[in-house]
Amino acid sequence: MGVGRSYSVALLGLNGYIVEVEADIGQTLPNFVILGLPDASLNEAKERIRSAAQNSGIPLSRRKITANLIPASLPKRGSGFDLAITMAVLRAAGDIRSTEDTVFISELGLDGRLRPVRGILPAVMAAVQAGHPKIVVAHANVAEAELVPGAVVRGYKTLARLAFDFGANPQDLALDYDPADGEVAGDQDAAAAVVPDLCDVSGQGDARRALEVAAAGAHHVLLCGPPGAGKTMLAERLPGLLPDLGDQEAMEVTAIHSLSAVHVDSVRLLRRPPFENPHHSATAAAIIGGGSGLPRPGAASRAHRGVLFLDEAPEYERRVLDALRQPLESGELVIHRSAGTAAYPARFQLVLAANPCPCGKATGKGVDCTCTPVMRRRYFGRMSGPLLDRVDIQLQVERVSLADFGQAGAEEDTATVASRVQAARSRQRQRLGSLGMETNSQVPGRVLRGELRLPSATTKILDTSLERGILTARGYDRVLRLAWTLADLGHRDQPHSDDIGQALGLRQAVAAA
Repeated sequence: MGVGRSYSVALLGLNGYIVEVEADIGQTLPNFVILGLPDASLNEAKERIRSAAQNSGIPLSRRKITANLIPASLPKRGSGFDLAITMAVLRAAGDIRSTEDTVFISELGLDGRLRPVRGILPAVMAAVQAGHPKIVVAHANVAEAELVPGAVVRGYKTLARLAFDFGANPQDLALDYDPADGEVAGDQDAAAAVVPDLCDVSGQGDARRALEVAAAGAHHVLLCGPPGAGKTMLAERLPGLLPDLGDQEAMEVTAIHSLSAVHVDSVRLLRRPPFENPHHSATAAAIIGGGSGLPRPGAASRAHRGVLFLDEAPEYERRVLDALRQPLESGELVIHRSAGTAAYPARFQLVLAANPCPCGKATGKGVDCTCTPVMRRRYFGRMSGPLLDRVDIQLQVERVSLADFGQAGAEEDTATVASRVQAARSRQRQRLGSLGMETNSQVPGRVLRGELRLPSATTKILDTSLERGILTARGYDRVLRLAWTLADLGHRDQPHSDDIGQALGLRQAVAAA
């Protein structure tokens, strides 16, 4: 007997760290101790491991077992360490051969089954980057683990079969045990194929155009209008206009959803931009991320590279809305808790939908509105000025008329608009690629006023708005970004004064209304 070793991975946010698992079998009375800052679920692994090993035909030693997770100062949580601890203990007892070149990530059932866990994709990515390509996971996690280039993945359903492959005596193992799979993944491809089509929206020519501009330049949008005008329908169709995710982007998005997945055995590589639509009663932890212990990703991170839609935006708590200001600028969320700090990417397109007042009837002449001016200001004022200043397109959505219904079928479909969006994105990549950017929404002010500076005659109306205090400096830059997107959609090398005027109109439509 000696010290047995194996490896696993600890996740802090999306960052994974290799954990060396040491196991030693002492000479004292039976006991099982886990060292190295385990949380409650990891401490419970002692009973899971004993039962799983017993029911697999390889009972653990009756002497004191000490498992040490290195580095000891790194917080460790979750049941994904079960298998690594078990293999290290079996190695220390001499029941199996060396496990020092393999990373084990799986939960154990009491009957010896290997259970899938969350976060397999970022964990395997971290292991491969750290020089540990040999990975063992539960059978249900194999498809997700194999998404990582360079990973040599083996999946098992039972501990007995795994121990057999690592040299355990087959006469002792319960190899005849064949548990029900219970690992049937849902048909996600079929679900992903259903994309709401833009041609379902009747009328709303201005809103459809604004949505196309938003998709082309990755701009944030506020849609303000009465109930039933089509704000939610428009927002739901924005992801369909966005291009497919590239390889690196798809891995980033899938890694986040791997941490958040409810069904941990059904994670697939996500090629389409995600769409998150949290309820207006959601807490800051649900939107931004957090929770007890180490923080988990929220809706803002799950919407990374996609769309975060906040319907009835004034109904959200103001502090929740204002918490979005940081990721809107930086594209990242850093969440601090007593148990640790986690950083999650959160570069999403924000779409806000709001009624003009609490009753929703303050449109047109507003003769049916029962709200006082104070009520209207208080309602819309729940969205702070600094937040709205970060929203590029602010559009008034009018009611759909009977004439719009008569033109049903005349509207462009999603595929037609998406092709123009793709062409505009291509022009942006060609122009901004050397600067390390992909879309106009990412261009900082120093570049807009430097390499991409426009003639003063072109920006005259914009300069006047800034001098009169109609626009802030941030708003000035955002109008310029919109103008560049309009030029890209029009196949022009740079914006004209008409593009500046249209961009200014898109930003001030709600205020004008």
